Amino acid sequence: MKKPLPNTSVSADTPDVELAARVAKGDQAAFEVLMRRYNRSLFRTARAILRDDAEAEDALQEAYLQAYRTIGTYRGDAKLSTWLARVVANEALMRLRKQARRAAIVPLQAGADVEEVNQTEASMEKEPENAARRAEMRKLLEQRIDALPGAYRAVFMLRAVEEYTVEETAAILQIPEATVRSRLFRARSLLREGLASEVDLVTGEAFGFAGARCDRIVASVMARLGEAK
Repeated sequence: MKKPLPNTSVSADTPDVELAARVAKGDQAAFEVLMRRYNRSLFRTARAILRDDAEAEDALQEAYLQAYRTIGTYRGDAKLSTWLARVVANEALMRLRKQARRAAIVPLQAGADVEEVNQTEASMEKEPENAARRAEMRKLLEQRIDALPGAYRAVFMLRAVEEYTVEETAAILQIPEATVRSRLFRARSLLREGLASEVDLVTGEAFGFAGARCDRIVASVMARLGEAK
């Protein structure tokens, strides 16, 4: 385990490359900034594979510890977010194999199309009735995504929700780019069969990452790093 450095000046605007270099030298303050920067997208990556909030949190924490130990191997030839997502995906997939469980496929009802996942319009939040409706539709969307077969679900979350490129998604999941495209097409087709017409209004809020969860993950990882000194 690298020896932690004293806390140095680091902010939420510190570039990824600088953060990675600092973490490689044992700067835990930089690592905390890094975790908070990518917590939500990496949690979503883990959950897309494991389909369980608690398991996803555990997998993410373990992946963070692995990343802290091995970030010195990061050379900047890919985005740091992609490198981290690969670590998280590997941990989640390993857990999935150990559990030897298969995701249940829920039959989808006829419905309307789902396009690219977009952020919800802020103006809609001012109207309570629309907010309640969107919350209900968001829940429906999360259920439908969970009902996707695992291979399609992971690709859909990475491409449509987190907006990784085809190349990045292929690198994270270690599959051909053509497979990414075909699985995304199939995932959309399945969702298209089971979603209501207004679902595109709420897709950006799917699997929300509340501040409490972010704080809990960061605090747990930092505590474990402290125990390893």
